[in-house]
Amino acid sequence: MTTALITGITGQDGAYLAQFLLQKGYQVAGLLPQRSSTSLWRLDELKITDNIRFVHGDMTDVSSLIKVIKENQPDEIYNLAAQSFVGASWKQPILTSNVTGLGVLHVLEAARLSNSQCKIYQASSSEMFGLVQQPIQSEYTPFYPRSPYGVAKLFGHWMTVNYRESYGMFACSGILFNHESPLRSLHFVTRKVTDAVARIVCGVQGSVRLGNLEARRDWGFAGDYVEAMWLMLQQEQPEDFVIATGRTVDVRYLCETAFRYVGLDYKDYVESDPALFRPAEVDVLIGDASKAKSKLGWEAKTSFEEMIRMMVETDLQRVSKQLASAKGTDLS
Repeated sequence: MTTALITGITGQDGAYLAQFLLQKGYQVAGLLPQRSSTSLWRLDELKITDNIRFVHGDMTDVSSLIKVIKENQPDEIYNLAAQSFVGASWKQPILTSNVTGLGVLHVLEAARLSNSQCKIYQASSSEMFGLVQQPIQSEYTPFYPRSPYGVAKLFGHWMTVNYRESYGMFACSGILFNHESPLRSLHFVTRKVTDAVARIVCGVQGSVRLGNLEARRDWGFAGDYVEAMWLMLQQEQPEDFVIATGRTVDVRYLCETAFRYVGLDYKDYVESDPALFRPAEVDVLIGDASKAKSKLGWEAKTSFEEMIRMMVETDLQRVSKQLASAKGTDLS
């Protein structure tokens, strides 16, 4: 049986990837930090928590990662652990650099020192392109990150390339453009909007404040993107791939789509607050995933509109359930 070790397993991508690999017949080990507050709600929603073997380790402690690799002998490592909220990276640049950047080096070095022959996937990011140098970004587009998060991801990306070329390790990066789902954190604008729609419909919220409504992103569905991660590690040679839909829409259209699904006009509920703008904005991102299509046979299956509908429906169910539960508590 093939064993996979997933760092960041409690995040959106980690949960979907674990579900995907379990369906493939993998034995899945998930790295958890040694703290009692770790939330498993995403794994619980997918009903896979009991099928995962949890192991404890720290992305900032290479010795703990060596121990985890030696004890679990994974065939594949998917490094998804990160401080992944771009906005927070300006407030926590050192934490972001230590986990999102140096954490990648710790995984690579732990695998090397363990003499492990495992294949390693590194979660790179379209935020590395930042101030875009080409209208459409591919594997050959120069990088120009515009946030501490993007800079940290770029360090991890080039370190992965370096270990691949220096030590012959099967290590590759997926340069994933924005990917969302009902499992997204409320910190992210897509989920912030769909959760607000649900709360407005249910009468517990009057409006939502957002930052730059003109920012444009290439948004795909996370459930589609984890398949690309797996496909990269099934190739004969390790390579890096852009994973994207090839379509870009702005935050304004995101709002319009989400509110239209419940028969509302976003203009009546959405406020743009300059205080929520980023210190250095990334205006537009759009990816060219033609290499992934030709070499991996991968392309996005879920449209932007389908994904937003899925997120709105899920948040409507969540908010309705919360209100029903609260009402029941009040009655008791």
